[in-house]
Amino acid sequence: MLESPSFIRLRLDYAPGVDVLSDVIAVARTGRPRSALVRWHAPWGQRFASVPGSAGFQVVVEGSCHRTSSAGEGTVLRTGDVLFLPHGNGHTLGDTPASAPTAPACEATDSRFAEPFTTDRIRPPRGDGPVTSVLCGAYQLEPSRTHPLLRGLPEFIHLPAHAGRRPELDPAVHLLAHELEHRRPGTDSAVPALLDLLILYILREWFAQEPARQTTTGWAAALNDPTITAALNAMHRDPAAPWTVAALANEAGRSRAAFARRFTDLVGQPPLGYLTWWRMTTAARLLKTTDAPLRTVANQVGYASEFAFANAFKRTHHTAPGKFRAQNDQAT
Repeated sequence: MLESPSFIRLRLDYAPGVDVLSDVIAVARTGRPRSALVRWHAPWGQRFASVPGSAGFQVVVEGSCHRTSSAGEGTVLRTGDVLFLPHGNGHTLGDTPASAPTAPACEATDSRFAEPFTTDRIRPPRGDGPVTSVLCGAYQLEPSRTHPLLRGLPEFIHLPAHAGRRPELDPAVHLLAHELEHRRPGTDSAVPALLDLLILYILREWFAQEPARQTTTGWAAALNDPTITAALNAMHRDPAAPWTVAALANEAGRSRAAFARRFTDLVGQPPLGYLTWWRMTTAARLLKTTDAPLRTVANQVGYASEFAFANAFKRTHHTAPGKFRAQNDQAT
């Protein structure tokens, strides 16, 4: 029997990832990511405004600079260092901590996400001293779909350069910088894909380093626990499956009680609570990005009854799925 056009479109527009980290990137982001390669000549200072509902990164590709947080805390950034700002916090960069910053490079508005990619969008006064080049990127996040993995990250993540120890992250940085500096046919497609890769590699690198910090709880510990990761990946791979705690424990290779206790300790909520949250997050994306009937969306996230799906969706998003879709249609 032929599938309906709506169902075919649904599958093409959204294909769930096979692991939790991939889905964090795919589902949380909304709109078009932004990126720029910027060069400053000392003396210089640049203030970056706080942009709630976004995440951003900066990579020093040439020279060095000083970062000062809004609270006055300083960090030295050298060539190859990566700075990730998962919550869009404001900060200042400069050739020295004493350099007077210019006006914010990005105002707290979503309009910047609609601008073209550029290699010189930030134009501070130029000096005649040493050059610092910084690769900047920004993501607009959907607040209702922001994964708890991202919400639990610190204000900023600093990944110092380590020659030969970042075999994935460093090539992604070089590729993105090259695309921005040498625009060619296909750049507008290449840059968003490279930004996804770069954010993924930044998060992967951070979580890989967490065991050295003796992290015993939270998402870093969860992603470094093969048994819990197996259960998370199973839910993300097939959210519509009739999962039970026993079935997820079987995926994890643990007893039911031990799995439930370990999952709750690390993730911060019981397995089926997380499953419901993920199903409703997936449903919100499908409602916003497809025109599939509610019955089809309900089936995709594990509900045989449209009524049961609507009740679960309303408990999570505080509005009925039909109204949610209509509101998002008006917004776009």
